[in-house]
Amino acid sequence: MKTSGNTVLITGGSAGIGLAIAKLLTENNNKVIITGRNPERLAQAAKELPGVSTIVSDVTNGNDVTKLVHTLQKDFPALNILINNAGKAYAYQLSDTANAADKATDEMVTNYFAVIRLTEQLLPLLRRQPEAAIVNVTSIVAFAPSAGISTYAASKAALRSYTLSLRHSIAPLRVFELMPPLVNTAFSEDIGGANGIPPQQVASEFLAALEKDEFEIRVGDTEQIYQLSLSSPAAAFAAMNQGRNA
Repeated sequence: MKTSGNTVLITGGSAGIGLAIAKLLTENNNKVIITGRNPERLAQAAKELPGVSTIVSDVTNGNDVTKLVHTLQKDFPALNILINNAGKAYAYQLSDTANAADKATDEMVTNYFAVIRLTEQLLPLLRRQPEAAIVNVTSIVAFAPSAGISTYAASKAALRSYTLSLRHSIAPLRVFELMPPLVNTAFSEDIGGANGIPPQQVASEFLAALEKDEFEIRVGDTEQIYQLSLSSPAAAFAAMNQGRNA
């Protein structure tokens, strides 16, 4: 896949991993559009990244998604890469008072159902391009859950399963899965993010894998947990829950 001259949409692109990817893609001569729910954060991101286009949009809102797709078709008809990066996570322990169902619903709507809706609506536009790709951002916890973010992990496992089927179903359109470990961002602050890798590392490894058409991009410790999960799921789970959240 080419890594320059693309028109790229990044959901949740105003901070963290999304912003780091937007910065690197912009530096590599791509046209980048970022979305998010917070106008102030988008405006700040635009100041940091001259040339980036911003669209206020909530991927969990069906009307917002319809408007977003219409705008992209009208103003960015060359769109050829969709990066589904927007996410939601709650850090808590399962118990009889955790209110897990409501938290899990919120996570699934953002991390799973919203991805399916936006992807489906953008497929016609992506299919019109000579070269196009979809990138779904899952997580290390798709292979082995961390009990402190159990329902978030379940949502990412669901997204991984969907991504595998999507890749099979819409070939030859490329479908990538980006699987970061713990990353030091505001998003991960409540789950020990200060101990994570920098988002710039995720962006760098992503771009290198995109260029090589490596569809499964296991960043940092994710490769180790993935290999361990193949040989011993129990050992992978133990590793993910040994004095840390990820």
